[in-house]
Amino acid sequence: MRSVVFWLVLILVTVWAAAALWVQFPEARPVALAVLGLAVLLVAWARLGPGWGWSGLAVLMLVLSGWFFSLQPRQDRDWAPDVARIVKGRVDGDLVHLENIRAFRWKSAIEADEAWTSRTVDLSRLDGADMITSSWGNPKIAHLLVSFRFQGEEPVTFSVEIRREKGEAFSALGGFFRQFELSLIAADEADIVQWRAVPREEEVHLYPLSLTRDQQIAVFLSFLQLGNDLNEQPAWYNTVTANCVSVVWKLAKVLSPDLPLDLSLVLPGKLPEFLDRLGALSGPGTIAEKRARSLISPRAREMPPGADFSAWIRQ
Repeated sequence: MRSVVFWLVLILVTVWAAAALWVQFPEARPVALAVLGLAVLLVAWARLGPGWGWSGLAVLMLVLSGWFFSLQPRQDRDWAPDVARIVKGRVDGDLVHLENIRAFRWKSAIEADEAWTSRTVDLSRLDGADMITSSWGNPKIAHLLVSFRFQGEEPVTFSVEIRREKGEAFSALGGFFRQFELSLIAADEADIVQWRAVPREEEVHLYPLSLTRDQQIAVFLSFLQLGNDLNEQPAWYNTVTANCVSVVWKLAKVLSPDLPLDLSLVLPGKLPEFLDRLGALSGPGTIAEKRARSLISPRAREMPPGADFSAWIRQ
């Protein structure tokens, strides 16, 4: 039995290490995998020969874990323009002074007129919050955004994203193995929602949330604190434990500390059903009716030039 356990653990360690090395050494994968292969062969020899297999396996695991957990997130990489800045802010009574709000105007899915702005919002004028989901291909897989509406002002939208370097693209595998830092983007809807609905041609839904004013403020300030924390100390993105849904779920625990875990943490497209069961989605009808009513991407693509994007998609 001990022999079976040994070989099973060695296989699992090898697969994990091969994936980590594949992600972390894209320019030297053959060399990195060859070194790993040699180390694994030495451990196997130690098991079959001198009988030091468990000691060799322990050393291999110690070296690999020491290397992996020594990888530290950074602030000073050559970031892609759309994630070059992370929102930060300062609270002064009801007023919140925000910096690094993205206001790109997208010409295509990859080209934009770039702009970053600052803004002061009044929490006493907070008028509601909306959850926005954006999916492509598989409806169970979606990106989550949360938009806050203010009386007489443009909404502010928060989006937890990977912080890509120039030339990088999202990789679910890379998200498990510290390829990306975590980013919090604050943007106007004419940037971040329009981008997904129109040039990227994703299926975008907007769900009004049933939250009290105090709950809306609590979640807004939780986003702000996350942005300030990431500006102070970078953190790793993780495909499961620190993604767009799991981070928002952690923020939402300020509303309900006993908020249960749910499959939607790994399948974000199922989040509307979860929130509807909790009574957090506004409006009458079944979840199917709410989902149909929430679809805004076709309307976004029909918007006439010069129209107010946020007002247009909510008509």
